Amino acid sequence: MIRIGVLGCGNIGHIIAKYRENCEIVALYDQVFSKAQELATLAGGTAYQDFDSFISGDFEYVVEAASVRAVRQYAEMVLTHKKHLILLSVGALADPDFRTDLIHMAEAAARRIYIPSGAIVGLDNLKVGQISKVHRLLLRTTKSPESLGIHTGERRLVFQGKSHECIKEFPKNVNVSVALSLAAGRDADVELYADPDVKRNIHEIEAEGEFGEIYIRVSNVPSPDNPATSYLAALSILTLLRNLEQPLVVGT
Repeated sequence: MIRIGVLGCGNIGHIIAKYRENCEIVALYDQVFSKAQELATLAGGTAYQDFDSFISGDFEYVVEAASVRAVRQYAEMVLTHKKHLILLSVGALADPDFRTDLIHMAEAAARRIYIPSGAIVGLDNLKVGQISKVHRLLLRTTKSPESLGIHTGERRLVFQGKSHECIKEFPKNVNVSVALSLAAGRDADVELYADPDVKRNIHEIEAEGEFGEIYIRVSNVPSPDNPATSYLAALSILTLLRNLEQPLVVGT
């Protein structure tokens, strides 16, 4: 059974704790200690008040469900303590220097950094962009104004540009754009819309390349208590954990 530590004890952490199957939650850490205590009551394991004590625990994987800021603050310590890192806030890797440093640290520690599919599908197929040229890659995301911290009475384009620029302005909302870029091997174009009429988080992916054309549309139910995050993102972490030690691996 996989032993994990959970970094970030909010909504996603609760979903992981509730639906986990083949993993034991050994340690929990959140900068708000009461959140770690609350989740420990549900999941078992030990809640820690300081990160140094947390990361010294006896477990193999850290599941990060906190924030881009938390990744930048703690990811290096995770790797230097010989833990594998499962990263939900992949927007932190939009910084190429930070990403390169983490990769080198993972190599030196013989550890791995895992990026779940998150709130979108199709990342497996888009990895072909790393060996076959992608001419066009667009992510069009539509969310409620509330989830984006915006007030508008009609559908409005709130950002248009590259994924590494979008994540700076909306670090809690478009981690999928960075995951998409990393999978395809090129910076995705992003259009982000606020729409008061939508009840779900909608992601549309358009890709063209030597392989042909891809169009994907995902309409996600927001996570309970956190409209900025899709429920599918939490389920993708659970799926990754479930498959880590499976003898049969489906997909690339």
